[in-house]
Amino acid sequence: MKFLRELFKKNFSTLLTMFLLVAVPLLGSASLLGLLYEKQDLLEHLSLGQALLYFVVIAFTMAFALTPTTFVAIVTGYYFGWPGLLGMVLAYALASAIGYELAKRIDHGKLRHFLHLFPKAEAVLGELQNQSWQLILLTRLSPVLPFALMTFVLAIVGVPRKRFLAASVLGMLPRSLFFYWLGTKASDVLALLKDPDEGTLSKIVLLGLVVASLFGLYFVFNRALQRVLRQGSTGNEQKISG
Repeated sequence: MKFLRELFKKNFSTLLTMFLLVAVPLLGSASLLGLLYEKQDLLEHLSLGQALLYFVVIAFTMAFALTPTTFVAIVTGYYFGWPGLLGMVLAYALASAIGYELAKRIDHGKLRHFLHLFPKAEAVLGELQNQSWQLILLTRLSPVLPFALMTFVLAIVGVPRKRFLAASVLGMLPRSLFFYWLGTKASDVLALLKDPDEGTLSKIVLLGLVVASLFGLYFVFNRALQRVLRQGSTGNEQKISG
């Protein structure tokens, strides 16, 4: 309880931002559906300049949790086809970079400073940083972990910027390619956006990604915890023998 009280007291702005990054995408999804329902031809026959503007805009909306990445993949696949895939990947990279910098400016290292009060938690976090490649890839792989929230969390725990950006793009590719492919095959984008996991293949793929991500994250966290416990035991033994 002491940990939770101190956490909320000293990191309220950080925790509030994390809550908003979970809630806002729900509003963004509803707004996107409403906009496309009113203007289904909005993204048809865009010029090169308009297409570039679209990818810049979705990078910002994803970074600020205004649009879920699943929706973006489906919509981009539907309206742009495979020629738009590179633009979407670059938009993901830009969104990750924006979100990373935003998290750093909001948190200002407060969470890391707070963890100094709890050596074991800080030690586990240090071990997770050593496994940051696996950690980033696995969080990005899951379609149920919010993109903007995970960007924020990974940034404030101190994942290196370049590693974060590279692993984010790689980790997003499997699920993004699947939803992008669904978008290219869709005959009704609104129906697909309302129920993207409709159909046996979609359910199997989504379940596989979720299970792989959860088991992978459990393995990474458990290994980090075990290493910290072993180091603690070794340190205690040395004190006793000394």
